[in-house]
Amino acid sequence: MRTLLAAVSLLALVTGPAAAADPPRKPNVVFILADDLGWTDLGCQGSKFYATPNIDKLAAGGLRFTSAYTCGPNCQPTRAAIMTGQYGPRTGVYTVGGIDRFDWKARPLRPVDNVTQLPLDRRTVADVMKSAGYATGMFGKWHLGQDAEHHPSKRGFDEAIVSMGKHFDFVTQPKVEYPKGAYLADFLTDRAVDFITRHKSEPFFLYLPHFGVHSPFQAKPELIEKFKAVPAAGGHRDPTYAAMIASVDESVGRVLKTLDDLKLADDTVVIFSSDNGGVGGYVREGIKKAGDVTDNAPLRSGKGSLYEGGVRVPWVVRWPGKVPAGTTDTPVISVDVLPTLASLAGAKLPANQPLDGASLVECFTSGGKAAPARDLFWHFPGYLGAGQGQWRTTPAGAIRSGNWKLIEFFETGTLELYDLAADVSQKTNLAEKEPERAKELHAKLVSWRKAVGAPMPTPNKK
Repeated sequence: MRTLLAAVSLLALVTGPAAAADPPRKPNVVFILADDLGWTDLGCQGSKFYATPNIDKLAAGGLRFTSAYTCGPNCQPTRAAIMTGQYGPRTGVYTVGGIDRFDWKARPLRPVDNVTQLPLDRRTVADVMKSAGYATGMFGKWHLGQDAEHHPSKRGFDEAIVSMGKHFDFVTQPKVEYPKGAYLADFLTDRAVDFITRHKSEPFFLYLPHFGVHSPFQAKPELIEKFKAVPAAGGHRDPTYAAMIASVDESVGRVLKTLDDLKLADDTVVIFSSDNGGVGGYVREGIKKAGDVTDNAPLRSGKGSLYEGGVRVPWVVRWPGKVPAGTTDTPVISVDVLPTLASLAGAKLPANQPLDGASLVECFTSGGKAAPARDLFWHFPGYLGAGQGQWRTTPAGAIRSGNWKLIEFFETGTLELYDLAADVSQKTNLAEKEPERAKELHAKLVSWRKAVGAPMPTPNKK
């Protein structure tokens, strides 16, 4: 009898508490996206002029990816890729606006028509997270459709306030009253903090896509004055731009403090990145009218280009106790966001929606060692002007395979090949010296275009 009682007691200890225990909470996800923030525009990325203590602290406690990329050299294609997990040829979103935004009529090629609103048949990352029981909120720049049916509140977000175009006296969709003189980054952060606070007891997905640091270059006066006293360093010199970065950094700090205060930090995956490279590096390319407000050096060129300065961006992920702190050179790209967040949430992937990205969860938790085995691709079948007949890019495509990057310029068929491990500044075109490698990568690029049905620009019949 004594033995039987002991066995029953042991069984109760093993099964009772376990059976009564709540299932482990799904991690919250906070994805903060800056606008036009360059690769070197953070202290943790090397800037000696811009002050980003909160983002630097996030990076010190998380994993910083030094080879992170966006799917487009400007904002709209990147945002479409983040939302859908698909490269531009699948969504038709390649650039901002229609093809007549810049006068291409004197060029050899007619651009591929651009889709300006995210197709309604695509499920978004918000749809995926919502299906897994997450509260979903988005506050900031959407840029994937302005009418009611394309608004993020109809694309998987339970709550959504959209605003872009101005940093002061801004307009929101839907209309929200705010104090006169409010700064947009602060307003959006207020909404983000409120969202986190109201949903602290359930898993939530917060998407905070700032309009900062996009033009017009407007900042809080007290911050501008602060940076007027700071000496320029490494091509970073503009006090207004520095003040805008500081406001984004303040926002990150407020979000992180909210997570700490609510004791949610350990249960929350925080990702910080940018939608494309910084507005700079043009003068070195001979594009003097584009206007350098920052400098992406050592990377070549800037926003609007398929060179590294246009598509390589900061990327930091923090998940205390799960993601080791450090840095990694493992390449990641915008289309990885949806499959990664779906994996974190235990959500089903969208049916009948081919995904081009990979889940990075194992990559995160291994400190970047468990890297997805794949090549990265870019397709930009149009023109981005820079004023007075100059171009930030003409139609082009690119592939990164290992440490090698090949760019194909469609007007002439010219190939440029770079060893990014030895030449991150892309100063030496190795296409003639390494013809077999260039041929191999070009064949991969052509094969990928065929696989995803990427349309090519056509001859301009003048």
